[in-house]
Amino acid sequence: MPEPTSDAPPTTGLHHVTNICTDMDATKDFYEDVLGFHTVKMTENYDDPGTLHYYFSPTPDGEPGTTITYFEYPNSRGQPGPGASHHFAMGVEDEEMLLEWREHLLAHDVRVSPVRDRTYFKSIYFTDPDGLVFELATMDPGFAVNEEVPGTEFIDPHGDEGDDQ
Repeated sequence: MPEPTSDAPPTTGLHHVTNICTDMDATKDFYEDVLGFHTVKMTENYDDPGTLHYYFSPTPDGEPGTTITYFEYPNSRGQPGPGASHHFAMGVEDEEMLLEWREHLLAHDVRVSPVRDRTYFKSIYFTDPDGLVFELATMDPGFAVNEEVPGTEFIDPHGDEGDDQ
């Protein structure tokens, strides 16, 4: 494995993700009823008192790395583009579990994409009540599929299309 090229101090990985919703009750219902998450904290935004800040996790204790939080701004609307998140992905064990999730989401009247093969994993996409895009992605086959050491070369996702050979 190649050595890091930076002298940045280490991190432990992703701690949590924070998003914005327009209706905390609808968001809470979505996380609890559709995704099966636990509400692990209900508080206010420390930097904007009076703004709701709820924490959701697939685990009852909301360990770092499992938590998704929301600020509620009722009369707001985001603008996709630079500085905004395109989507975020949560992992599932395998394609069988991915198909189970797809059926579960459809049974809860959530519009969900067909399974898509992303070379390194298979995934489905859907949105929360405010239109934030979620992805559920399989763990395998992983990033070593088309190179010995992941991240050491540029991989053209279109293969040899357009080559004369």
